Amino acid sequence: MTHPEPVTYPMTRENPLDPPPEFGRWREEDPVRPMVFGDGHAGWLAVSHSAVRAVLADPRFSTRADLLHLPVGRRLIQEARRILPGFFLRLDPPEHTRFRKLLTGQFTVRRMKQLEPRIEKITVDRLDAMESGGAPADLVKDFALPIPSLVICELLGVPYADHDRFQRDSRTLLSFDSTPEQVRAALDDLTDYLTDLVVRKHDDSGDPGDGLISGLIAGGGLTAEEITGVSVLLLIAGHETTANMLALGTYTLLRHPDQLAALRENPGLIDTAVEELLRFLTIVHVGPVRAALEDLELEGRPIKAGQNVALSLASANRDPARFGDPGTLDITRDALGHVTFGHGIHQCLGQQLARIEMRIAYPALFRRFPGLRLAVPPDQVSFRSKMAVYGVHALPVTW
Repeated sequence: MTHPEPVTYPMTRENPLDPPPEFGRWREEDPVRPMVFGDGHAGWLAVSHSAVRAVLADPRFSTRADLLHLPVGRRLIQEARRILPGFFLRLDPPEHTRFRKLLTGQFTVRRMKQLEPRIEKITVDRLDAMESGGAPADLVKDFALPIPSLVICELLGVPYADHDRFQRDSRTLLSFDSTPEQVRAALDDLTDYLTDLVVRKHDDSGDPGDGLISGLIAGGGLTAEEITGVSVLLLIAGHETTANMLALGTYTLLRHPDQLAALRENPGLIDTAVEELLRFLTIVHVGPVRAALEDLELEGRPIKAGQNVALSLASANRDPARFGDPGTLDITRDALGHVTFGHGIHQCLGQQLARIEMRIAYPALFRRFPGLRLAVPPDQVSFRSKMAVYGVHALPVTW
């Protein structure tokens, strides 16, 4: 079998709500094709739903940081993003399993549903503050970012008063424009901050407070360094992803007034609407990546041990072989099977929390502001095209 010419990971979107157009063409021609990574590594790119799911479910592929190459960006950036003890996203079994077992009980559907009253209260408080501030407002700053930040802070036991610090560090870590020095400084600062917090909670054994961090300390199954690494991962993932879904999802519904009208008319559609927005938008902008642990074959392509395979979750979620008319937003669609939260043993631990936050926040926002609309022309909205998590930098709205 002849191989097509190697490609690089496409980043440029013709339409801000659609993945780069190359993915659609490649899905039809060669859904698993050679790719040159950011540091020159000769690996592969998988873009079909079947290939992406196959890689994510296959234990012959590793997620170990020391084996991975970044699809875009320089090796120095990757090295700067060194892996902390406890950063279990970059661990294979059995180490990954050890962390996952300790944390799974904290994120069950039942446990997350118990948080609903608190999330509803946080949402109402943010809407009150936004309304009292008057129009126009930045939906990112006033609504989309504070809600998941407040929730994950309370869940972990992290003071929300420090949100400027950890949100700033997260933005630096997720930006492809950050220099290696900036990445190292942001990671050091975030690690130092959470190390101090873990030490304070550990020393205050008489009253360590509530929250997951205190629970992990009391459980005794992890070292202080590992608890810090877990906290860094959960704090970043817990606010960045949902914040961008809330803001970009709002923009998307405002740009699809027929779908917004259907949701207003039938609020019971919120569950399918959330799943469809997750599928349609797929805010994981680049990757994930897996490394082959042995020679194997993926949909007819020979993958050598050590070679990396970059996956496009956005392309997989737009695969017409899995979703009919995938480029159309349809909030009545059964979008189950999307891979926005990944697949397999590394599937997102906090996905139920993210779903609950969106199911509460979208309807509350559109109930409070029936006339919500963009305060600027759509082409003046700035998108996060050079960030690992896609979305909007700001969303000026009025009502």
